[in-house]
Amino acid sequence: MKAIHICAGVFCALALLLILLITSIEIAVYADMGYFQKEYKKYNVLEKVHMQEKDLLFVTEQMMSYLKGNRQDLYIETIIDGEKKEFFNEKEKAHMEDVRTLFLGGQLFRKIGIAVCLLMGVFFVWKNKQNLLLQIIRASMICFVGVVAIIAFIISTNFSKYFTLFHKMFFSNNLWILNPQTDRLINIVPEPFFIDTSIRIGLIFGSMIIGVCIICSILLKVGKKKTGV
Repeated sequence: MKAIHICAGVFCALALLLILLITSIEIAVYADMGYFQKEYKKYNVLEKVHMQEKDLLFVTEQMMSYLKGNRQDLYIETIIDGEKKEFFNEKEKAHMEDVRTLFLGGQLFRKIGIAVCLLMGVFFVWKNKQNLLLQIIRASMICFVGVVAIIAFIISTNFSKYFTLFHKMFFSNNLWILNPQTDRLINIVPEPFFIDTSIRIGLIFGSMIIGVCIICSILLKVGKKKTGV
């Protein structure tokens, strides 16, 4: 029976990690439009796409709205070189449709993860093994931090290589290979932007994991005091 409890606890911890990761991505990318504003200034994006900041931020807001499923298409007109033009070409639209599918799939997996955590929580409370669940979650989080640190170090040695590998794993076509001479999307989110964003996601994700470990430790101490252990 103990083996079943441990397996169930690890499964719950993995589901929780998935929830935290997807939420970290959402916070890093969606929550603060000021982040895009800083990145655009950092990499001189406005000069590359020949746009005013307010116009580019408008395009960005609409793009993120599309990725979240709150907008049905990417037909976005704005002022470029002093003229009203459509921002995205057909290739970019097709690629962003794939990205949208990936983002929405992540949201679905998060809902599944939440359902799993709730079910496991009820199961462990029913079995009066909630302290065991807290211990497993805390231990799993600590182990995962070590694994992530190793992976992050490996990726940092050649970000371009692993960035390409990521796209080949998650996209079944080559639409993600964009040309800065013809595709504006690659100019507003160049590779250094993704490096910064990966670091931002990692910091948020790491903070959440630490927070979960702290909460688990507090709850375990409270539980020991109640039982007099």
